[in-house]
Amino acid sequence: MKIFPIIIFLVVLINHFFIILFSFSNLEEDLIKLFRRKEFCNISFKTKNGEIIEAHKLILKYRLNQNQNEIEKLQEIISNKSIKESNQIFEMIYSNKIINPILYYEIKEIINLNEKIEETMKRIYLNENENENENENEKDFIIERKEKRYKFPKLILIMRSELYRGMFLSVTEDTSNKVTDYSELSNKSFQIFEYWIYSNQIKDEIQITQEIIDEIKIGIDYFQLNQTNPNLFDLLINKFKNQN
Repeated sequence: MKIFPIIIFLVVLINHFFIILFSFSNLEEDLIKLFRRKEFCNISFKTKNGEIIEAHKLILKYRLNQNQNEIEKLQEIISNKSIKESNQIFEMIYSNKIINPILYYEIKEIINLNEKIEETMKRIYLNENENENENENEKDFIIERKEKRYKFPKLILIMRSELYRGMFLSVTEDTSNKVTDYSELSNKSFQIFEYWIYSNQIKDEIQITQEIIDEIKIGIDYFQLNQTNPNLFDLLINKFKNQN
């Protein structure tokens, strides 16, 4: 009779696995793309067969709760895994999606992984906006506007905006860390864009107007944002309806 609880557990696990696998948000998709593209990587790991896997310190730093010991534990895990297993581990760490259930629960037993992607990104938003980045590939990039200068880690712009990714990839000599914003968004609309870039969310206290919706619609195309689920434009429309 003991076999039935095991079967139920496996059915629930498999169901959970497929629900998560096919429900990636654009933030999670962008994180996985960032890892797979291998652009602007600045930390490397060696698998059990000696293959090198490159990753991004900024993402690992916050996904592993800003704890250097956790990165060392991850290095130990990767040193005992194949290249396929290692890539799956990194994609799960970047996105928190259960791509390989056995590996996922194995690493969860060893490293302290921040489970909520949105919370991870909000922490980057709060901390990296205040502090100087240590690594050249993560250094601050300034978007200058009439009202204010906005500071982003380069990696976040590369990950979330194809406009800036294309710009950074096309520049062979980095002579400047700032650019003027030509999106023509109002300051309020740009602040919505800034917060969404990190969190996939809109702040509760923001009041949405039709003018903001019209501006953001143009801004989505201008910044070439990934608009799958949740769609920024739909979030704005829903919030606007709920306010009125």
